[in-house]
Amino acid sequence: MPSNKISRKDAGILALVAAFNLGIYLLASHLKFRIGFPLDDAWIHQTYARNFAAWGQWAFWEGQTSGGSTAPLWSAFLALGYWLKISFYVWAFVLGGVFLWGIALLGERFLRKTVSAYRPELPWAGIFLLGEWHLLWASLSGMETLLYALLVAAVLVFLAESKGNYFLFGALIGISIWVRPGGVTLLGPVVVVILLSGKMFKKILQDLFNLFLSFGVFLALYLFFNLAITGTPYPNTFYAKQAEYASLQLAPLWARFFGEAQLPLIGAGALLLPAALYFGWHALRRRDVGTLVGGLWFLGYAALYAWKLPVTYQHGRYMIPAMPIYFFWGLSGLSRLLADSHRVHWKKLGAFAWRSALILVWFAFYGLGAKSYAEDVAFIESEMVTTAHWVAENLPPDALIAAHDIGALGYFDGRELVDLAGLVSPDVISILRDEEELTLYLNDQEVDYLIVFPSWYETLSEGLPLVYNTDSPFALLMNGENMSVYQWVR
Repeated sequence: MPSNKISRKDAGILALVAAFNLGIYLLASHLKFRIGFPLDDAWIHQTYARNFAAWGQWAFWEGQTSGGSTAPLWSAFLALGYWLKISFYVWAFVLGGVFLWGIALLGERFLRKTVSAYRPELPWAGIFLLGEWHLLWASLSGMETLLYALLVAAVLVFLAESKGNYFLFGALIGISIWVRPGGVTLLGPVVVVILLSGKMFKKILQDLFNLFLSFGVFLALYLFFNLAITGTPYPNTFYAKQAEYASLQLAPLWARFFGEAQLPLIGAGALLLPAALYFGWHALRRRDVGTLVGGLWFLGYAALYAWKLPVTYQHGRYMIPAMPIYFFWGLSGLSRLLADSHRVHWKKLGAFAWRSALILVWFAFYGLGAKSYAEDVAFIESEMVTTAHWVAENLPPDALIAAHDIGALGYFDGRELVDLAGLVSPDVISILRDEEELTLYLNDQEVDYLIVFPSWYETLSEGLPLVYNTDSPFALLMNGENMSVYQWVR
C-alpha cells in the first residue's frame, strides 16, 4: 500500500523529471538562437551579483551603491555562484531547477495531507507542477520568481497542515520580503489563523508575539539595508515600476482584477478551475480556516496587483509566485473527484474525459511554453545583449548613454548610465512618462547617446541621428521592433 509520505524514490523521480524538463526548454532555446535569459531584468541581478562577489559592493557600477535589485536575497544567491567560480548560466538554472523541484515536493505533500485517497505509485501531481509551463518558464528566467513562489507555497501549505510554529512562519515571511516586498501580505493569512484558532486569549497573544518578533527581525534588517543604500525603505524598483505603469490604473478595477486572476488559467490550469472551486467548497464546509486562507490570499494578491501594478506581460511574471497554491487546490480537488467517480459508470466516463483533456492540454502548453521561452530568449539575446556588445566595442568609453533597458548594458558594457526606467537613476522616477521633462533632464546630464525601442516614446527619439540598429529578425517576427542607438543632439 503506497504511503502518504514522499519517499526518496518519489523525490528522486521528481528531481529527474525537473532536470529533463529544464533540458528540453534549454534545448528549445539553443535551437531557436542560443542559451540566455528571457528577461533583461535577469542581467540586472547578474550585474549586482557579479559586482558584489568581485568588490564586496552592492552596486550596479563600481564605487556607487544603488537599490536597483528588487530581490537582494536572489542577487546574493547568484553571487555565491561567482564566488564558487561556476558558470553564471549553470548556477542560475540550477537554482531555478531546485526551487521548481521544491514546489513540486510541496505540492505532493499538500495532496497527500489533504486527500486521503491520493496514494500514487508515481508522484503525478508533482510531475504536473514540474511541467506546468508558467513555472517551468520562470525556473529558467534567471529571476527570483520561483524562490519567492517556494516561500509563499511553504507558508500556505504549512498553514493548511495546522503547523503551530509561528516563530517559523514569521521567519519565512521575513525572508520572503528580501525576495519581493509583496511577501508582507503573507502576514494576513497567518494572523487570521491565529485569531480564529479558538485558543485562550493569552495563547493567541503569545502566537502573535512570536510571529511578529521573528518577522520584525528580518523586516528591520531589510529596511536598514535599503535605507543605507538608497535612503528609502524599499528598493528603487518598488517605486519605479508603479510610476512607469500608472496609466494602466485608468482601466476599471474589476477588469484589472480579472486580468490578474485569470493568468493561471492560461494552460492546463483552466481545466483545474472546477476542481479548485470544489476543493474550496469542501474546505468551507469543514470550516478549514488554515486551507481557506490560502485561496483568500491568492485572490487578495491578485487584487493588490490589480490595484497598484496591473501588468500581465511576460506571461504574468508578477502573478506566477501565486500560481502554485491555485494548482495545489485544483489538483487536490481533482483527486477527490476522481476518487469518488469510480462507483458510477457515467462518472467514470466523465472522469476519464476530464483527465484525458487535462493531460492533452498540459502537453500542448508544455510545447507552447518551450516555444515561448525560446522566442523570449532569442528576443533578449538578439536585441539587448547584442546591443550591449556593440556599445562596448564601438562607443567611446567616456560617452554617457541614456537607456531604458539597462540589464545587459550594465553587465557587458559596465559604464555608468542614465537609467530611463529609474531603477538605478532614482531622479528619473518622477518624470518617467513626461518626455519634455526627460529631454531637459538628458540635456542637463549632457547625454551623448540614447538607446531605446523607437515606439516606446512618442517624441524622445524623434529626429535624432540613428547610429546603430540590431536588424534582428526575431523581434520583427514577434510583431516587435529593433533596439536602436541614437546620437543625442542637444
